[in-house]
Amino acid sequence: MGVVSMTQRKKILYGLFGIIVGLCIGALLRNYRTLEIVSMCNTINSIKQKSALDIIGLQPSELPTNSQNNLVFVGVMTAKDFLQGRARAVYETWGKRVPGKIAFFSSQDSVAPDLPLVALKGVDDRYPPQKKSFMMLHYMYEHYIDRFEWFARADDDVYIRTDRLEKFLRSIDSSKPQFIGQAGRGNSEDFGLLSLEFDENFCMGGPGVIMSRETLRRVAPHIPTCLKNLYSTHEDVEVGRCVQKFAGIPCTWNYEMQSILHHNSSGNRAFSGNLKSKEIHSAITLHPVKKPAFMYRLHAYMLGLQAQELRQESLLLHRDIAQMTALLQIPRINKNLAPGVPIFPEDESSTGYLGDHNVLGATPDLNRHRPRTLDELIEWDFIAKSLYSGMHPNPKRRTESSLKEGLTDVIREIMEHINNFSRQRGRVIEFRELLYGYMRVNSLYGQDLILDLLLVYKKYRGKKMTVPVRRHLYIQRSFTEIRVREIVDGVVPSHAVTTSPRASPSTDATRHYSNATGLDRISHRVKSLFNGLERLTDTLANNGLSPSPGTHRDRIVLVIPLSGRSETFMRFLRNFEEVALRQDGATDLLVSMYVEPVETPMIVALLDNLKARYPDSRINYLQLYGNFSRGVALDRAIKSSHCNPEDILFLIDVDMVFTVQSLDRIRHNVIRHRQIYLPIVFSEYDPRAPSTILSPGWAPPTTERPKTGSDPDRPRNFSIPYRITNDNGYFRQFGYGLVGIYKADLLRPDLKGFSTDITGWGLEDVKFLENVIALNQRGNQRLQAIADGRWDPFVATVQDAPGPPPPSEELSIFRAPDPSLVHIFHPIHCDTSLEEAQYKMCLGTKANTIGSYSMLHDRFTHSQALLMFARTHSQNRGPG
Repeated sequence: MGVVSMTQRKKILYGLFGIIVGLCIGALLRNYRTLEIVSMCNTINSIKQKSALDIIGLQPSELPTNSQNNLVFVGVMTAKDFLQGRARAVYETWGKRVPGKIAFFSSQDSVAPDLPLVALKGVDDRYPPQKKSFMMLHYMYEHYIDRFEWFARADDDVYIRTDRLEKFLRSIDSSKPQFIGQAGRGNSEDFGLLSLEFDENFCMGGPGVIMSRETLRRVAPHIPTCLKNLYSTHEDVEVGRCVQKFAGIPCTWNYEMQSILHHNSSGNRAFSGNLKSKEIHSAITLHPVKKPAFMYRLHAYMLGLQAQELRQESLLLHRDIAQMTALLQIPRINKNLAPGVPIFPEDESSTGYLGDHNVLGATPDLNRHRPRTLDELIEWDFIAKSLYSGMHPNPKRRTESSLKEGLTDVIREIMEHINNFSRQRGRVIEFRELLYGYMRVNSLYGQDLILDLLLVYKKYRGKKMTVPVRRHLYIQRSFTEIRVREIVDGVVPSHAVTTSPRASPSTDATRHYSNATGLDRISHRVKSLFNGLERLTDTLANNGLSPSPGTHRDRIVLVIPLSGRSETFMRFLRNFEEVALRQDGATDLLVSMYVEPVETPMIVALLDNLKARYPDSRINYLQLYGNFSRGVALDRAIKSSHCNPEDILFLIDVDMVFTVQSLDRIRHNVIRHRQIYLPIVFSEYDPRAPSTILSPGWAPPTTERPKTGSDPDRPRNFSIPYRITNDNGYFRQFGYGLVGIYKADLLRPDLKGFSTDITGWGLEDVKFLENVIALNQRGNQRLQAIADGRWDPFVATVQDAPGPPPPSEELSIFRAPDPSLVHIFHPIHCDTSLEEAQYKMCLGTKANTIGSYSMLHDRFTHSQALLMFARTHSQNRGPG
């Protein structure tokens, strides 16, 4: 009994303790809630205590007559649920760049301390927002009518290009009644339900509506009357009816309003795709932008466009300065207009340096390059449905996406220039199709284009007409001269000839060069160039090519799939020892070999010997059995414990020769979670004499490359750069076997890695590249997930199933020719048992190694046997 009573007593004590703890927690929560309500009330009271001018941050003395910041007041209609989403996105993007002020209008209980918010008394967030819209206009009239020239009504899902809005409004007389917007009369479903007369219209509210001060002054006193006489549920229709009745003006009937105030009918997916379009570039307002993420994305794109426009304006100013200095006969080397009066306030020693007008101000000229010999002529590429190039390995090919994008940019800019004064002339010219064109690129001077365009001429003023026309465009996208300017750790060194970074412009040195002869000026420019290159060389030597001791560098693991080829592998090991072990010191080796009875013991002995001589290096190998598969060999090596997730894996072939510069480029071009590196390697042609190629009875040998007593193109020291010429090899544009990537990125489950069901060589690299491209397409899927509401990038949790793609980083693909990576020629044998795609790829690679086009041309035209064979073959085929 004593034990039972003791147990009951404990239960009672525990229960009393739990009740006391619960009461304490409840009291704390109640007090916290009370404090939260008090804080909110204080916030509301502080907001209510703000005056209308304090809400938008306007000084009482600021008026349109004495301030450039009082052009337009933008009122944004929003709701309490959208204050921290759409409204905040608007305010943090284009809202702070308005040439005037902005305020958000919501229901009376809305609170947002860090937004210029007006909580309209007696207004809720019910839809349609007719009362909210009219009360917003009335609030503008009561508090701001004399402080702004224009008043804009906008939704929280519209993006406004404020720079273009300012330019547009300053071109219109604001003292007259103006009601500007995209005019409408309703769609087919609303026909007869809007109570509009035959001559009445309204400004559609989505893309935005703009009123002049005079219009608002006439309408606002009658807003109570308009609210009592509503004929439809559409607030923009009722606002238009009110303006028509009391201001006496309709919405602007204008052809170009459809493009200036642009509405996208794609709904939630509007502006979720490619932003490079004519509609986006020509618009002032864009509607609807339903998701805050799209608002930020659109704003970032618009800032990029503004940066391009500012860059173009700066180039035009530099050209004006260059022309004026030429007219004033100021020597090019002189940086002063007069003694003590510099052309620019900052010189080259300052980070605020505006550039050299002698370089940036070069006048465009279609004849900048005048070829003096036939070899200097650059052949044209023909652009049609396909791209045709005379000197390309693939003469007829699909037009690359980069070229398509470049042509689209050029045509869009040209059409914008053509239609720059279309409003004054009452016509517009639209682009329909690129019929054909020619293109060539001179890397020193620029790109030349000849384009044949199909256009449509539309005249909408006077006698209306629509006529198709064709026009030729002759365009040069000019490059500036090469300019070397060194910036190290944010410090810009002074010019080579300046004795002091802040030397006076009237020093003796400056006077000497301003009065120098032509020969002295040339000597000065040459010395400056060499001094600049010397500093640049020192900078490169200290920043990557010759790293200082103690600098952290990620380790590279060279992964080699191997089957036999012991003699070639010996050359690779000599290359690896000389470059990776003796010079680089941060590169390891992993060989994934298929066991062969004869050659594998020799290869294992070579690796063990090298590992014994360099015990601190990671030199490892895997032994595999079965039929050779490059994909399987790479997959086993990648998943092995011989390499760490933070290592850079460089998948390389045994026929490659590399230098320490190759390893530096790998480290520089591979970025973890962001970028992989697929170098374009230089591949040797068949080194045998041309007289033996394509001769009768010629057949590919089956042994290794024959050794020669002296080969001037083959470096015995692997540190010596390989001599690159058009006669001894070519850059393999369509080879993707060499890949640099972090192991952590390669093991991502969404990347899928290398295919292990492909036997032999070839095709596994193409499949891997397709996997990377498919991974990068997930960016579009994430945009669609945002548009459909399946994912919010500002919220950590994922809502609604099925969920969106995980927010993993895309792996961009970086490709560039690397002359330090050389594929040494070896005879290619294409096994007929390969899959058809592999076999065709093998034959293509084999054909590319025969020799250069010029050598084949000479061999063919000087061979009577080949000419006779071609003639006989042509006759046997018959006509057609």
